[in-house]
Amino acid sequence: MQGFKQVGEKRFRETFGRSFEDFGVGDVYEHRPGKTITEFENHQFTLMTMNNHPMHFDAEFAAGSEFGRNIVVSPYTLALLIGMSVTDVSYKAIANLGMEEVRFSAPVFAGDTIYGESEVLGKRASASRPQQGIVTVRTTGRNQHGKIVCSFVRNILVPFAGHAVEDNSAMY
Repeated sequence: MQGFKQVGEKRFRETFGRSFEDFGVGDVYEHRPGKTITEFENHQFTLMTMNNHPMHFDAEFAAGSEFGRNIVVSPYTLALLIGMSVTDVSYKAIANLGMEEVRFSAPVFAGDTIYGESEVLGKRASASRPQQGIVTVRTTGRNQHGKIVCSFVRNILVPFAGHAVEDNSAMY
């Protein structure tokens, strides 16, 4: 679980993530803090990914749409929620094995604040990796009004307790 470990006399290091045993089916992890999305971030992500749809960066074009303004490019919303969940869900993960049921259920706009949470749907020991297990979570993102804007299910390969790659104390 999150906390700290002692790395020297009167010296402590914050720790993150969960081992396989720390996940409980039905547990919900609220990812905080939230993140307010800026127009700059939306434009930057849109241009970095070469998404040239004008709904994401041309205000005049978007003004004529049903939304009346630019919308945040959906892969940014997804990436943001994955990032928000790392500390609670996948900090100790060996790999993300896949995603499914990705839904973008409401538009996101610059100025919206996104909050995420992940529910543990299932877990099982890996059949091929004796010191690891597979955890399935559903991550849900809501805007500042509580409206769901994105959700997805992902499977994560997680080590059993005592088998995670630990921070190298000598590096710092």
